[in-house]
Amino acid sequence: MLDRQYLREHTDEVRAALDARGADVDLDRVLDIDERWREAKNRGDELRHERNEVSSRIGELKQAGEETEANEAIERSQDLKGDIADVEERADDLETRLNEALLEIPQVPHESVPEGEDESDNVEVRREGFSARREMPETVTPHYELGERLELIDEARGAKTTGAGFYFLKGDGARLEHALTQFMLDLHREQGYHDVFPPVPVNSESMTGTGQLPKFADDAYKLDGEDLWLCPTAEVPVTNMYADDILLREDLPLKHQAYTPNFRREAGEHGTETRGIVRVHQFNKVEMVNFVEPEESYERLDGLLEEAEETLRRLGLPYRVLEICTGDIGFKAAKQVDLEVWAPADDMPEGPAQGGRWLEVSSASNFEAFQARRAGLRYRPERHESAEYLHTLNASGVALPRVMVAILEYYQNPDGTVDIPEALRPYMGGQELIEGHDPVGESAVGAGRKE
Repeated sequence: MLDRQYLREHTDEVRAALDARGADVDLDRVLDIDERWREAKNRGDELRHERNEVSSRIGELKQAGEETEANEAIERSQDLKGDIADVEERADDLETRLNEALLEIPQVPHESVPEGEDESDNVEVRREGFSARREMPETVTPHYELGERLELIDEARGAKTTGAGFYFLKGDGARLEHALTQFMLDLHREQGYHDVFPPVPVNSESMTGTGQLPKFADDAYKLDGEDLWLCPTAEVPVTNMYADDILLREDLPLKHQAYTPNFRREAGEHGTETRGIVRVHQFNKVEMVNFVEPEESYERLDGLLEEAEETLRRLGLPYRVLEICTGDIGFKAAKQVDLEVWAPADDMPEGPAQGGRWLEVSSASNFEAFQARRAGLRYRPERHESAEYLHTLNASGVALPRVMVAILEYYQNPDGTVDIPEALRPYMGGQELIEGHDPVGESAVGAGRKE
């Protein structure tokens, strides 16, 4: 949430930021509500001051024996009491409307964010891992075909038990995801992260605190009859752990990591990525959440990006780094840098020169005080000083399904097997190769997949 005073004093800057984002926000309406709220507050202060003066006169008049004047002052005091109640009710209503309007205004991008209209204007900073690219089959099989053939991914049974966009991982597919999870948790512990295992359902206040509500309500799953939502990202419960708390300077920087399942409706994305596990409604990831002093947040963003990149480096996966432009940056982010891993099976026009396509696996974002102001996240620089809003950052360390896609496609062999990245082998009992499993059931016989 933007600060009200900042909005008043930097209106032109906010208006330019909204234009750069392509955000449809009626800023004049918000400023009008704010002005009327301040007028009501000022009028209330004036009326209370007058009532205090009248109240003090009542005693003086009674003591002087001026009963008529005293009774008039009492009547005036009662009138003022009613006027104050009316003004305060109007002020409270305007403040509610103002807060609701402020929740709809996105973050002002940092001055270093490149200008652009959409994702085509994002700036590629660098590519990593292509110079040492491994030898791959001449034709790379897409992960959804390979996963089905090796009995690693079962979308059909996921759709049967739950619905489209859900899937089973089986055998070595499930083991590979477990290995990735433990590998990432161990890596981030090396990087100074403290483990948190949060609750999966979160309430509306928490969703609002991190910026998922009200804007992204259609993308989230809400439980009927309860003020609970299925966690869209561990960023929500972990950030709100400290809602309305005051941390101390010596607590910062505070670095938490959390593994959770995540649930997203992907509203507005119907018809895209209908095969495979690139865009699904339930997926797992390890999230890194940072709480820092404001003057250190951009240095920490660099460190956060480095920590997320280390995951891909150790897995030996080619990837690229993108600075996200003003027209594509996240609603909450002041600056956002994405990591996109290379999936070589699909020959997409926007893919790298080597063919294939890019899959976003992490967004390292600095939210500055945007979430802190919404959730009441503060710290005290010194014990005797006033509490201030801290800055929050987060990044995925990284999203598991898309890394699975990259591994199955990048590490596959001409015979249809898949090499296990060296970094994951200790987590799979020393196993080096995924050869697949035999299918089960009569349907496999009818499909010619089982003799």
